[in-house]
Amino acid sequence: MQVNITFRHLDPTEALKAHVRDRVERVQKYIDRPTEAYAVLHLENLKHHAELTVKAGRFLLRGTAKTGDMYASIDAAADKIERQLKKHKEKLQNHKAAPAAPEQPPVDVRHDVLGILEDPSRPSHKVIKSTEFQAKPMSLDEAILQLDLLDAHFYVFQNAEDRSINVVYRRDDGNVGLIEAHPA
Repeated sequence: MQVNITFRHLDPTEALKAHVRDRVERVQKYIDRPTEAYAVLHLENLKHHAELTVKAGRFLLRGTAKTGDMYASIDAAADKIERQLKKHKEKLQNHKAAPAAPEQPPVDVRHDVLGILEDPSRPSHKVIKSTEFQAKPMSLDEAILQLDLLDAHFYVFQNAEDRSINVVYRRDDGNVGLIEAHPA
C-alpha cells in the first residue's frame, strides 16, 4: 500500500515516517484490498495533530487526533481507524449484504441552475468553497456506514434502488436523518 505523508509546520523525520508506515501496516490487516493511505501531521498551538485517511475499495476511513506528542497522536488516529474497521466488520456479519446494484454511470451534479435562482433584491452570498463529485450508487445501509467511517456530518449518495440523490446526516440527538431528493 502506498502511504503519502505530509508535514506542516513540522520538520519531517525518518522516525515519524516509519511510525506512520508501521501503524498503517497494522491497520492494513483488517482490509482486504487497501489501495492507499494519507497522513497529514502538523503542529498547531503546541498541539500535535495527526490525520490518517485510508482508502479501502469504495470506502474511506479517517482518524484524527491531537495530543501533546506526535507519536501519541498518530497512535490515537490509527486506533480510531481500527475501531471503525472492527465496527464495520461486525455490521457486515450481522446484516445480509444488499444485492449489488446494476452498473450505471454515476450522476453528475449540475451547477448551472444556480444562476436562475439569483434575485437582485436579495443580498448575494459568496460561495467560499465548491466541491464536485460523483454520487456513487449504494444502499442506505452502506451510506450510513460511510457516514460513520468518515465521521462526517453528512454524506451524499445515489440511492441504488431508485437512482435518486439522497443525503444522510447526523442529527443533534445522535440519530441519522435522510433527505430524499426527487425531480420536480
